[in-house]
Amino acid sequence: MSAVARPMQPPSSEHARAAGPRRHVVTAELMGTVASAHVLTASSSPAPDVAARIAAAQSAAMDELHEIDALFSPFRADSQISLLRAGSLRPEDADPRILEVSEACVRLASASGGRFDANRHGWLDPTGYVKGWAVERAAFRHLAPLLAEDGILAAGLSAGGDMQLVTAPGADWVWTVGIADPLRPGAVRAQVPLREGAVATSGPAERGAHIVDPRTGYAVRDAPTATVIAEHLSDADAWATVAVVAGFDDLTWLRAAPDCSGMLIAADGRIRRWAHGVEVAVVPAETALLS
Repeated sequence: MSAVARPMQPPSSEHARAAGPRRHVVTAELMGTVASAHVLTASSSPAPDVAARIAAAQSAAMDELHEIDALFSPFRADSQISLLRAGSLRPEDADPRILEVSEACVRLASASGGRFDANRHGWLDPTGYVKGWAVERAAFRHLAPLLAEDGILAAGLSAGGDMQLVTAPGADWVWTVGIADPLRPGAVRAQVPLREGAVATSGPAERGAHIVDPRTGYAVRDAPTATVIAEHLSDADAWATVAVVAGFDDLTWLRAAPDCSGMLIAADGRIRRWAHGVEVAVVPAETALLS
């Protein structure tokens, strides 16, 4: 999956800009990409006990992502996914999270009309789902509880640019997510303000035509780039893949998707946008390239 969304961070008021919230960041290489845990504090120097809890939460989030990667990676011979595929692990003896993800993938295959299918090889390969699910899970389990601390404004967890973001209810902070332009490397195509929620992008920009249509078994040709904004990253990540498989001209999948907004960028530069499941614009290629 090619994720090209990236967080940008102007605060939402002149006072916040002047105060200069401090961003605490931890990064790690995992799941074949780079993950980062961000926590924003109102003070540039939080109390030592608060700083220690932030560090512990970030470490726990990364540990969980490493654990899930070891559990689900089809590229590791010792992962439970690989052991199940080889027949050396019985499904009833597998980690309960395997069943949770498997059931979610079955529901997604049905809802998407087969545009997503983690069992298309005849065995479970949830790589198109599990990264978003893992980031969402770790963000809510380890980073979101920090918002109860005085002086902590917001937190976010990202892997490969796909992110789950949370903000304290009374905090004067808005995340601004920059959506990279797949046709102009290094350029930002759009910016989305977001207090709470998830953003995921899928498409050929970084890895070429690697997304396979399960209905045909072939990689999607002339695939668009899809960015989906939803409440949960497990949804945003999976349905961004569905959008790519469906193609630029097909938005019928929106009827079955959870409440979401987003955009499609075609290989020729045309753009389609939707908000809460309703299309709001189709932008011609020549206009999109000039804007």
